[in-house]
Amino acid sequence: MARIAGVDIPDKKRGEIALTYIYGIGRRLSQTILTKAGVSIDKKVSDWTEEEAGAIRAVIAAEHKTEGVLRSEVQLHIKRLMDIGSYRGLRHRKGLPVRGQRT
Repeated sequence: MARIAGVDIPDKKRGEIALTYIYGIGRRLSQTILTKAGVSIDKKVSDWTEEEAGAIRAVIAAEHKTEGVLRSEVQLHIKRLMDIGSYRGLRHRKGLPVRGQRT
């Protein structure tokens, strides 16, 4: 099992799908990461060499915010909205829908 950005990536899945287990990486971003790292999108994680896994780690670390850094940044943005007393901040504080959904 490969470990990237502090997350265990499942071996039996294709690289494109497996990278989506990391918070902040979706299908589209996983495709671009694999392309920049020079790894085939269809290649399973168990078939990755250590060099390929290292290249993927390097691309993610250099260009993208993931996991804890991204989670804390989102929480800071929400806290800022609550501190300034905006409508969205009030909705967050009350635990209600923020983006106009019916209640």
